[in-house]
Amino acid sequence: MERLDGKVALITGAGSGMGRVATHAFVREGARVVAADVNSKAAEETVVELDGKAAAVSGDVTQEADVKRFVETALDRFGRLDILYNNAGIFDEADESVLTTTDAIWDRTMAINVKGIAFCCKHGIPELIKAGGGSVINIASFVALVGCTVPQDAYTASKGAVIALTKSLAVQFGPKGIRSNAICPGPIETPLMRDLLKDENKKRVRLNRIPMGRFGHADDVVSLAIYLASDESSWTNGAALVVDGGITSNYF
Repeated sequence: MERLDGKVALITGAGSGMGRVATHAFVREGARVVAADVNSKAAEETVVELDGKAAAVSGDVTQEADVKRFVETALDRFGRLDILYNNAGIFDEADESVLTTTDAIWDRTMAINVKGIAFCCKHGIPELIKAGGGSVINIASFVALVGCTVPQDAYTASKGAVIALTKSLAVQFGPKGIRSNAICPGPIETPLMRDLLKDENKKRVRLNRIPMGRFGHADDVVSLAIYLASDESSWTNGAALVVDGGITSNYF
């Protein structure tokens, strides 16, 4: 039996990168998936080869009405909701120190990375409770746990907020059978990461910090998410689980 047999998941940011990999992996493990993304074409491309086992929906996680529609799509198409995989997030290239980061970047980063998760939980958790319990998986980041000499303060603060929110959810809804956990990935080799690290010197500096000697892959994170989505994690609640190749353990 597949590890997610019979479960229904909502995955945000499913149009590319880790969200697309997660959608395909969850379906392989027996889940039905609502693949949500602000880019409607990308969402459709994610589900096109999944034989009706995933439904694409477009919308903005910062818009509560859109998030409500994501949840309603899961109920209409698959009859229930068991898993919230809050993957949608942004990092703005101009996000730097508090001394230079603009008001607009702060607002957009916090809206997508924090408020977007809150909206998904607001509308999704009641359905998880109706289903008899479930799993909330929030994507945070290793940067919420350590300082960085190349600051990205809005992103870092937003991901710290994700961990804090996750712990609050774990305490609030654990008694109702909802386990809430955060994954803190290290640097993952995505198209966005490759664009940011076209400078070979910047790439080398970052690789030197990772004891495993490579950037992470989306599968490294999604494998942990499958565990958290499955019944195997029935007593894992309120954790911030680091998947970073050892970078947060590296003193220098």
